[in-house]
Amino acid sequence: MITEETVQKWLIDESLFKEKLQDENSNFHYIINYPDNHIMDVIQPVGKPDLIIIGCATEIGEDHRNLMRKAKNEVKEGFVWDVRFILNNFLLDFNLQIENNELKHFVITEEIFEDGLTKDVLIRSIKKVFKAKLQCMWGLEKTFGIVNVDINKNDDNNMFV
Repeated sequence: MITEETVQKWLIDESLFKEKLQDENSNFHYIINYPDNHIMDVIQPVGKPDLIIIGCATEIGEDHRNLMRKAKNEVKEGFVWDVRFILNNFLLDFNLQIENNELKHFVITEEIFEDGLTKDVLIRSIKKVFKAKLQCMWGLEKTFGIVNVDINKNDDNNMFV
C-alpha cells in the first residue's frame, strides 16, 4: 500500500508541496507547485490504495480563445489534432474539452501504481505531465500567436478527481 506520509515527505523534500485538500473522493489529495506558480495535483483515489494520480488541468485563457475564434476552421482543427498527437506521444492520459474545433480546457494525468512508485518515478511523472502541458501551450502560441500573460498570477487551475 502506498502511504500518504511517504508521498508527502517526498513532495516536501523537493519543495513541491503546497497544501493538502479535503476531498471525499480521495484518500489524500495534495496541491503542488511545479514549477513555481504552476498548480498540479497528486491524488490517491478512494478505493485505490495502490494508485497515485498526477494531474494537471488547464483552462485556455480568454485572450487565446479570442485568437482561436478568429482563425480558420482548418487551422483550429489542425491544432486540436496536434494536441492529441503531442499528448499521445507522452504516453499520458488526457481529456480535451473542444467546442467548434476550439480547445477550451484540457486535463493531463499519469497513473503510478504501488509496484512502480519510487521518489524518482513520482518526480519524473510530475515533470512529464508539466512538459506535456508546456508542449500544448507552446503549440497554441505557435499556431495562434502569443498573448501577454501575468505569470505571477496565482491561478487555481487544479484538477479534482
